[in-house]
Amino acid sequence: MQTKSFLPGLVVAILFSHFAASAPLDTVGNRTVLIDLLHPLPPSVQFHDSHAGKVTESGLQILFKPADWPGIYVHAPEDTWDFSGHFGMGFTVHNPSAAPAVICLRVDNDGADGTNHCNNLESEIAPGETKDVCMAFSRNDKEFFWGMRGVPPVDAPLGKGAPLNLKEITGFQIFLAHPAQDTTLALKQVFLFGGSHADYINAHMPFVDAFGQYKHGDWPGKLKEEGDFAQRLEEERTLLEATPALAERDSFGGWLAGPQLAGTGWFRTEKIDGKWWLITPEGRLFLSLGINCVGFSEYTFAEQRDAWFEYLPDKNDPIFSQAFTVLHGVHSMADVIGGSGSAFNFYAANMIRKYGKDWKTFGREMAYKRLRAWGFTTIGNWSPPFMLETSPVPFTSSATTGNAPRLQAAEGYWSKICDAYHPEFRESIEPEISAMTAKYSGNPLCIGYFVDNELSWEGVIGGVLASNAEQPARQAFLKQLQEHYKDIQSLNDAWESDFSSWDAIERPSKRTKAFKDDTDSFLYQFALQYFTTVRDILKEKAPNQLYLGCRFSPATEPAVRACAAVADVVTFNIYRRQVTPDRWAGEHDLNKPLLIGEFHFGALDRGLFHTGLVATRDQDDRATHYKNYVRSVLEHPGFVGCHWFQFIDEPLTGRSLDGENYNIGFLTVTDTPYPELVEAAKEIHGKAYEIRFNAGRE
Repeated sequence: MQTKSFLPGLVVAILFSHFAASAPLDTVGNRTVLIDLLHPLPPSVQFHDSHAGKVTESGLQILFKPADWPGIYVHAPEDTWDFSGHFGMGFTVHNPSAAPAVICLRVDNDGADGTNHCNNLESEIAPGETKDVCMAFSRNDKEFFWGMRGVPPVDAPLGKGAPLNLKEITGFQIFLAHPAQDTTLALKQVFLFGGSHADYINAHMPFVDAFGQYKHGDWPGKLKEEGDFAQRLEEERTLLEATPALAERDSFGGWLAGPQLAGTGWFRTEKIDGKWWLITPEGRLFLSLGINCVGFSEYTFAEQRDAWFEYLPDKNDPIFSQAFTVLHGVHSMADVIGGSGSAFNFYAANMIRKYGKDWKTFGREMAYKRLRAWGFTTIGNWSPPFMLETSPVPFTSSATTGNAPRLQAAEGYWSKICDAYHPEFRESIEPEISAMTAKYSGNPLCIGYFVDNELSWEGVIGGVLASNAEQPARQAFLKQLQEHYKDIQSLNDAWESDFSSWDAIERPSKRTKAFKDDTDSFLYQFALQYFTTVRDILKEKAPNQLYLGCRFSPATEPAVRACAAVADVVTFNIYRRQVTPDRWAGEHDLNKPLLIGEFHFGALDRGLFHTGLVATRDQDDRATHYKNYVRSVLEHPGFVGCHWFQFIDEPLTGRSLDGENYNIGFLTVTDTPYPELVEAAKEIHGKAYEIRFNAGRE
């Protein structure tokens, strides 16, 4: 999983002189009003594929046209604003229509392009709803809440994106993303909120209670004292015992009421009446409704954070010492401690309090019971061997190509992508894949294997063009070009470039159709080399199980089509509100089954500081989104399932890997299920096979 952004920069030249730096601003309570849209707008407000309408009691009505990014843009006075004295920015909006709308806010530094040098937020507005859409700024205050994607307070989600320079804000925009039809919304005020960041922080220390929860808030289900663990355990056990397993299921979770097909003793794929399915070892239709990270490893840094925590056990405590570890070389957001230090697992500590000395065994058995009762059919990625080796539920496993030689000049979020043309590529990745398959190749409950996750395919071409002459992938690209063009001048004519020789080729200043065709062709061949090598190893080591692809995000089309040519299943991590019906369907059909490797929704009404990648209003809305997303997967003829990310909420103070602290679990840090989400899962899972089988039928 990685953070996504969406809006390209709008080219504007505006001076927002109406709000000159020297003019006093109106202050309403804890808000500083930037624009009051009930009054005439200054001419410097720019409308982009949108139009101002009449002013009503609800605000200025704005018509957003069907376009990529219709909205309004406001540039700062005298080039920049100083927002450093405020915690965040927001606006008041009313939706007068009968359909929900998703509205977005973006705040920019110089050079903002929708991904870099800006903060983004999206929020859904229900029909008839009036709400304040508030976004807390992502800050560069490393001495404060370092290692956390979201920070207090819980009533304003953190903007997506890197920390802003709040003293040099160049502008902001309010927009819709790809509306399919005319959409009218009423905007009333744009405002800043909150005061001094330092004063706020000092007033809130410590802010984490003994159970890893937010100390300064209250909400339904918050654990108040240790004695509550026993009562909650008894109540849930009673509920699970009273919950029957889903009817008409075979021993693998396949659909007994559906057709009997050939059983091979292993999971396989088949296309039936235009729809892809997984088939259980017993020959029944199967949908992989899964959940990732079914385990107990949720560490957050304790190093140099003493003031944050109300209570932490001693590291040498005979009971709780097992909840501590020391971590090194994490991915990001721990520069303050050099990426290394002591870490604590609040979830494990709470499991010890709840289940006693055999907490791992009891916790594992409880996880199996929960998954069956909630209608899940698969334990998904990043679930530990401890959970998989005794699992009664079908599962997937994964490996990486992390030891492979890299494409050194490439860029990538998680890492540079490997060089699939390197002569040592196969021998460098085979040991890890072999170790994985050795555990599960004889287990029919193992559906198959992912290799890698969210590779930076978009960095391949830039990396190849910027590489030195010794890089094998560059050599392969030049060989392709030399076979296609008779000489360097022919390439220059096609690319509208002026390279003096083949060795001088780099990224051209202009990207012609020929350049795109050539690079798309090479990316396909590069990806084909990668997928074929991985597939060959897997099929040697585990010939009966499925190759589940590389979990695309983003989905670079040439690489996706190469995967479809080789893998048994093509996997995407798609963080949207629903799966788009025509994506990878019709003329874009890949002729392979598709699987969602990750999706989630979060809210801020249960004490967490960040919603995750797709925000919802509250737990009820989160549950509704879950049902709608799963239904969209079931109704798409290409998809054979979807896997939720993840089993447990991320730590309040950020997971040690990269600071994510999202409300994305089916369980809280106190091992308490979210009842709204659980009931939604049970409902949609219970009728999933009927929905899938009948989709598209008269």
